[in-house]
Amino acid sequence: MTLSAILLAGGLSRRMGADKATLLVEGKPLWQRQLQVLSAMRPVALWVSARGVLPWCPLEMEVVLDKAPSRGPLSGVAAALCRLRTSHLLVLAVDLPQMTTEHLRKLWGLSQPGTGVIPLNGGFCEPLCAIYPVEAAAVAKAALNSSDVSLQSFARTLRHHSQAHVYDLTQEEQPLYHNLNTPADLLPKRGAGG
Repeated sequence: MTLSAILLAGGLSRRMGADKATLLVEGKPLWQRQLQVLSAMRPVALWVSARGVLPWCPLEMEVVLDKAPSRGPLSGVAAALCRLRTSHLLVLAVDLPQMTTEHLRKLWGLSQPGTGVIPLNGGFCEPLCAIYPVEAAAVAKAALNSSDVSLQSFARTLRHHSQAHVYDLTQEEQPLYHNLNTPADLLPKRGAGG
């Protein structure tokens, strides 16, 4: 099995009010942190997914553009799966600042030929940090041509076709999936005594 990876950075960040990719987390732009996490996986190819030109994206980084009209994150996943030359694709959203390479390696270790892994977090799939097999390209394309472009529906369909299985996150792993949606998400969490 071989792995490619893509950083999903095509969101409009309406609720945040600023491009999430450029937010500073521990003094580093989030896009840079996430690319380092993905690079440590040593993928055959590493891409960034976007709707258009990204002013922050390094010149040497290949950008995979959504096919117009963009229909949300599924467009980025589908575009990457269509260009895939490896057996699997690791997808990571830019707004998951707690994600670690160690956890991604665990997911990769749970993958199988023709089958990916989608984390399950309290009954909901986490399709924005998941591993998809190249065979999922047809399912993604069909979903984009339908009225339902929900990634939860995409994940259910892959499971139905045995192209992905779920991994139940442990309680300790669940915070890795805390995403940044609003400015309040950037504030430090207060402890019980604070």
